[in-house]
Amino acid sequence: MIETAATMASILIIEDDPKQLKLYAKALRSYRLTCVTTGSAALLTLTATKPDLIILDNILDAGERGVEFLSRLKDAAAHVPVILISGTLKIREQLAALQGPRAAHFILEKPVDLDELDRTVEIALTECGFGEMVAALQSLERTEKTGVSDPDRRFTERLARQYEMLKRLRGADGRPNISGLARDFNVARKTIIRDLQDMIRRGQLPEEAYPEWKLEPAEE
Repeated sequence: MIETAATMASILIIEDDPKQLKLYAKALRSYRLTCVTTGSAALLTLTATKPDLIILDNILDAGERGVEFLSRLKDAAAHVPVILISGTLKIREQLAALQGPRAAHFILEKPVDLDELDRTVEIALTECGFGEMVAALQSLERTEKTGVSDPDRRFTERLARQYEMLKRLRGADGRPNISGLARDFNVARKTIIRDLQDMIRRGQLPEEAYPEWKLEPAEE
């Protein structure tokens, strides 16, 4: 039996204030948290693993400003939604941070309302990032109509299935029920195993969620 924490969504928090970090730890205890104090450290973290969400404070350690790292964070992890936290940004600066291809998804002002933070995190994890990418591919296919090739269609179907699986698995107790998932999604067990392998390779699920992930699925 794996611990529930193994399938929790992961959040990278970029914040240098210990008091603020304690608030986040309390409000976000149902997620796996990684905390760094600078944008520079966050970029190093993103070379090794990709979180499901980034919470970025604007005033950071070493004199760094979070908003100045926003585009670099998005370059390193374009599919990861960002919540920018600030008590100093003016309206024009907030609008600039929310616009363009490397923008934040949300801005929350300090002092952060923890209920609002919880709601925003939930929306960011379920509807932004990976979910947006799947929706964009599905929309593109609809515009192509009959011009979509079978490999392209299967790729989109696979990502859409993995997105739905990920939402189901996050926070679930125990090992993934491969037979149950195969039945629910009307695919072979080996397809579900390969989906789990894909999600672990991308860092969307930790290895503990499916320790046998490096083994090739058996032919059926």
